[in-house]
Amino acid sequence: MNIPATSPNAPANQTNLQGEGLLWDVFCRVIDNFGDVGVCWRLCADLAGRGQRVRLWLADGSTLAWMAPGALEGQHANITVHPWLETMDSQGLEALQPANVWIEAFGCDIPPVFISGYRQHTEVAPCWINLEYLSAESFVERSHTLPSPVMSGPAIGWTKYFYYPGFTEKTGGLLREPWIQDRLTLRSEASKAAWLQKFGVNWKGEKLISLFCYASATVTGLLESLKDFGEPIHLLVTEGKAKTAVQKILSTTFESRSLKVSYLPLISQTEYDYLLWACDLNFVRGEDSLVRALWAGKPLVWQIYPQEDGAHHAKLQAFLDRMEAPPSLQQWHLYWNGLTNQDSAKTLNAQVWTEWQSTASAFRGRLESQTDLTHQLIEFVEAQGEAVKKR
Repeated sequence: MNIPATSPNAPANQTNLQGEGLLWDVFCRVIDNFGDVGVCWRLCADLAGRGQRVRLWLADGSTLAWMAPGALEGQHANITVHPWLETMDSQGLEALQPANVWIEAFGCDIPPVFISGYRQHTEVAPCWINLEYLSAESFVERSHTLPSPVMSGPAIGWTKYFYYPGFTEKTGGLLREPWIQDRLTLRSEASKAAWLQKFGVNWKGEKLISLFCYASATVTGLLESLKDFGEPIHLLVTEGKAKTAVQKILSTTFESRSLKVSYLPLISQTEYDYLLWACDLNFVRGEDSLVRALWAGKPLVWQIYPQEDGAHHAKLQAFLDRMEAPPSLQQWHLYWNGLTNQDSAKTLNAQVWTEWQSTASAFRGRLESQTDLTHQLIEFVEAQGEAVKKR
């Protein structure tokens, strides 16, 4: 569902935006519902948790209904969610408080009428940030925080800044809430079992694997590699494309005594985080679930968002190099992303699992030593001085 301008889920007032923090407008035009909205909502929630005030302008809010319960109803302090159509309502924008910061997520363009409405209030430009997609490629360090003067249109004379999340200290870092380590750890087998039982998963101590993938994933190869693993495996399949793929395969002659499969309902971001931390191996897709899997510190296989020109090949390899992935993990990634069909690529055994765990733990340790994305964003904005002077 799109959020209509007259919906009670689109708060017209700012009563939920209290406090002394800066006011941020975050703009999101959905391409991949789960990923783009997921990243934007986590950023908004983290900003609000650090004392900032946030308006999220969203073209399609349907995903938030289950991803972040209460978000559409304004139940999260210091965040309001607004329909994209309101960014083009010149009359409604007249009463809107000008924000200190604009974030264009993933290259979406702020409508000219919104910019014009802003300039009617003030000539003091907001700190304008183009938040890019996550990449480990070398150009990210060179491009991070580069200014881009606006040469035409209602924002002529102002400046945008390119902002790149990344895996090194010379980038914008990764989204990581201050509480992530303490809040998400399921500290005992009993607590893990109780949490899984909420979703009808009867766990008996088997190795747990989560599966979240695009339709193009080579799911058949994964199931074939698991059915003869040598010890019990419990596969937890997320709602959507992953569930459809697995059910199609299991409806045929596929048989396994050691592989158990459970299907999960749509779950919130918080519950998904718990899932990643509870599992022994996570298959993830896109950007949001990759970052959350990294913080879980468990072995992971990433399905990168496919691009028609094949640019995702280099992006995937750059990530694997940055991760210092061993050959077995590199081969699995190539196989999972359809870049090789070699049967040897999908070897999965206890030795490989142990190797992958060491890699994941070491990579998380290196990433934890770096400053997180939200902290860096706030510092960057505040460093612009007069451009974000509180009104």
